[in-house]
Amino acid sequence: MDTASQLQAMGLTLPTPAYFAGMILFSILGMVAYVAGKRRQKSTTKWLGVALMFYSYVASVTWVLYLVGIALCAAVVWDWQREA
Repeated sequence: MDTASQLQAMGLTLPTPAYFAGMILFSILGMVAYVAGKRRQKSTTKWLGVALMFYSYVASVTWVLYLVGIALCAAVVWDWQREA
């Protein structure tokens, strides 16, 4: 019995490649938002960046990961446009 079969027998499943891609994508976008917020001294953008970097650890389903990621990215863009 291989490791993946043993994990499934215990009720654990491995994330899909789409989940890993989304996790990496939104973490990088969060890092960009954090640095931009820190440079422009915008605490809301900075904390939204932190949320983007770390929320993927609690999102267990791929569609939830993308839905929340897109919503947080929209919030970053809205906050960025609000000042300009």
